[in-house]
Amino acid sequence: MTLNTQWALQWIRNCQKEVHANRDYLIDLDREIGDGDHGENLDRGFTAVVTSLETTETPDIAAVLKLVAKTLMSTVGGAAGPLYGTAFLRAAGKCAKEELEPADVAEFIEGGLGGIQARGKATTGEKTMVDVWTPALEAAKAAAANGASAVETLEAAALAARAGAEATLEMKATKGRASYLGERSIGHLDPGSVSSAIIFEQAVKAAKAGA
Repeated sequence: MTLNTQWALQWIRNCQKEVHANRDYLIDLDREIGDGDHGENLDRGFTAVVTSLETTETPDIAAVLKLVAKTLMSTVGGAAGPLYGTAFLRAAGKCAKEELEPADVAEFIEGGLGGIQARGKATTGEKTMVDVWTPALEAAKAAAANGASAVETLEAAALAARAGAEATLEMKATKGRASYLGERSIGHLDPGSVSSAIIFEQAVKAAKAGA
């Protein structure tokens, strides 16, 4: 199980399939506390990414993630495009190599989180994607420090990401459109957090498929 360019390509293809499969679910989540277009926008964006991958050379992981960033920013509307686009772009800056080591996994997650925070100005506890990416980073750092392999480090991050997404259910939104609902946002999952968890999980799935 090697986190290399082929892994990155499979990861993004997996994301497209899983986002498409969860399109209506993400739409329904977003209808509860947002504009209702999160699933549609991400489905369109990752479909465009996969199409671009078929005609664009991506010699390393960074090139794959840069293409993802560029395509999402140009095709995904609302807040998701700039947030995910900047996340993948910052992550790409940490992946200019052929294969990721455990510490590299933590670094690229840290880059993605930094991009999200730079764009969204959010912190933890505000019912946003930050509530997924922050625990994912913490878990990755801990796993890498404890001698986990790169894939094990990624898996620890994905498990923390899913837990972070589920934790948004009981949070009150204080950032973004959902914040307009105030207390009424409690009891609803944050759609961006759920899609972030999906993206982390598909990274692990791609790694294990290449075992």
